[in-house]
This record gives sequence, C-alpha cells and structure tokens, in this order.
Amino acid sequence: MIRQFGLNEALFILSGIQATIALSLIAFAGGGLFGFVVALLRTAENKAVRRLAAAYIDFFQGTPLLMQLFLVFYGLPAFGVQVNQWVAVAIGLTLHASAFLGEIWRGSIQAVPLGQTEAARALGLHYKDRLVSVILPQAVRLSIAPTVGFLVQLIKGTSLAAIIGFVELSRSAQIVASTTYKPLLAYGLVAIFYFVLCFPLSRLSAMAERRLSVSR
Repeated sequence: MIRQFGLNEALFILSGIQATIALSLIAFAGGGLFGFVVALLRTAENKAVRRLAAAYIDFFQGTPLLMQLFLVFYGLPAFGVQVNQWVAVAIGLTLHASAFLGEIWRGSIQAVPLGQTEAARALGLHYKDRLVSVILPQAVRLSIAPTVGFLVQLIKGTSLAAIIGFVELSRSAQIVASTTYKPLLAYGLVAIFYFVLCFPLSRLSAMAERRLSVSR
C-alpha cells in the first residue's frame, strides 16, 4: 500500500538526524583520541614507528570508507566477534577518522617553524617537554580549520552506514521513499537537513582559515 508523504514521514526522516549527529560525535571523539596517538607516532623520533603509523594512514586513506565499514561489519563476526550495526559503524568511522585526523595533525605539528624546535632544544628541553610546551600549542591553532573541515566530511560520510542497514538520516529517507514512492521529496528533505548541519561548520572552517592567514 502506497502511503502519502505527510508530516509523519517528514518527522521520521528528521528523527534520523539524531543517529547521524550521535554517530558523527562518537566517530569524531574516538577518531580524535586515536588520531592524536597516530600523529605523535607519525612525528616520533623512531623511524620504524613513523613508518608503521604511515602505513596505517595509507591504508585508510587509500581504501573507500564503504569498504572499511564492510570489513568491520562482516570481518569481526568471521573472527567470532559479534557486533551490532551501531558498534560496527562506530568502529569503522572511528578508525577512518583517526587516520585522517592523525595526518591532519601530523601536518600541523610539522608546520610549526623548525626554529621553534631548535630553540627549545637549545634550552635543554627534552622531546616530551618540547612537544607539550612549544610544538602542540602552535600546532593546535594551525589544525583548527582542517579539523573542522574534516568534521563536515565525516558527517556526510555517515550516510554510507545506510548500506549495512543502519538507520540514520539517509536510511530513513530510503525507507520513506520506498513506502511513499516520493524519492524526490524524501531525498530533497535529507539534502536540506545535511545542509543545515554542514553549512555552519563549513563557514566556521573558512573563517578559521582566513583568521589564520591574516595573523601570519
């Protein structure tokens, strides 16, 4: 039976925003935590550690996000680890985010002028002290714009979770479109919701980038 596209259908699609936002925040927080570790390993003094971190980044940057979600969702049960859709998608997106954020922050750390590091070394500061007191405070400022920009991409990337049946914004639109036969209305509404979520963050990223360029 074909249903009419009405308020209930619009509200059902809107309810998918909750899952999209929650999933984005989980992946961004988890990815940020592990990404910080990856960035530190990527800039470590030990060459073998740097190569290991680089290989991790290369894998996740060189393979599609959808494939990574498939590997987690279907791969973990193959090893006897049963996970639901929430956990699988959260793990997949967290690993994906950690690689990209790790590379963003690696670039920010290495963008700090070499003279700053040399001056800290001349003062007798050890690697940990140089990192905490000199390098990271400057790297954080440099990383704000690209980090916010990646968050926008991560929010849009959550739409791929619909492929494995996770009900977020895109999946809710698919369900409504299949019952009302009004795909243009359903997906058009989703596009508006994504725009409302992502546009302010895009402007924030651009603003931070402009301020950084002016301050230089």
